[in-house]
Amino acid sequence: MKKLSLLISLLALSVMLAACQDAKEGETANHNAAETEETGVQETDVQETDVQESGTITIEGLGDHYHTGDTIELSAVLSENVDYDHWHWYIKESDQTEWEAASGQEGDTFTGEATTDGLEIKATLYDGNHEVYAESEPVTIVIDDHHGHDEESKNINAGIFEDEQVKDRELSDWEGDWQSVYPYLLAGDLDEVFEHKAEEGDMTAEEYKEYYTTGYETDVERIIIENGNVTFFRDGKESSGDYEYDGYEILTYEAGNRGVRFIYKLVDENADMPQYIQFSDHLIFPTDSHHYHLYWGDDREALLEEVTNWPTYYPSDLDAEDIVRDQLAH
Repeated sequence: MKKLSLLISLLALSVMLAACQDAKEGETANHNAAETEETGVQETDVQETDVQESGTITIEGLGDHYHTGDTIELSAVLSENVDYDHWHWYIKESDQTEWEAASGQEGDTFTGEATTDGLEIKATLYDGNHEVYAESEPVTIVIDDHHGHDEESKNINAGIFEDEQVKDRELSDWEGDWQSVYPYLLAGDLDEVFEHKAEEGDMTAEEYKEYYTTGYETDVERIIIENGNVTFFRDGKESSGDYEYDGYEILTYEAGNRGVRFIYKLVDENADMPQYIQFSDHLIFPTDSHHYHLYWGDDREALLEEVTNWPTYYPSDLDAEDIVRDQLAH
């Protein structure tokens, strides 16, 4: 009997212990579920929180190219209005891996001298905690002196050279899409150039403008040269023809300096295109041209006598500011 009572007591105790264990596990499960639910809410809050993105900085004022010694003037423009005004500009040469702070450049403008081809420049805006708020993409300074800075190049550009230095040139030296500068003159965009010439020359700004008006005047506002083919654009209409090399002529001007006309002759019959075109760009041997004077007509010899009207062309992707910068450097 005692054994039976003991057995019943043990069974009852086992049932109680099992019930307690189930209750504890249930509480633990409920607690974990609550934690999971709470964590899920927190994660959802993080995912739905909008992250404040900084603005975008655009650098304006970059020239197509510069000449050695030109002034570089850049402006950093932020896409949104903020109260921060703590700027730094950084520079890096092509052979460097680390950026350096540009000395004295702590506003939203950068001013410097063009001395290093390939120099990269970027602008950075900091917030009140001196943390980076926004940073621009780097821009690259391209220096192209066209005629060079050595003594020989300067002399050639000034029209001082020996006959033996002149070499034949392919039409590909002038390949590209070109625009006349005449419309810029008419719009007054080149007045700064004439004023600059008057400061150093023997004519007034008005006289220089009149002189260049005669020189630049043309109805061919655009020219495309590609694979030996030349296309003229007049009043929205275009005409084209293939040209082949017809030699060069060395000219001596009244002032005593000299120039070279590189001549090309029309291959096919086309009444809308001149029989001859003659290039003059202050260069005397094969090299890519950066701007040029062009003469055209049907009489090869008569064209060589033309020295007052010399329509002038620059790459079509340049704007007025680029052209003024280039002309001020010459």
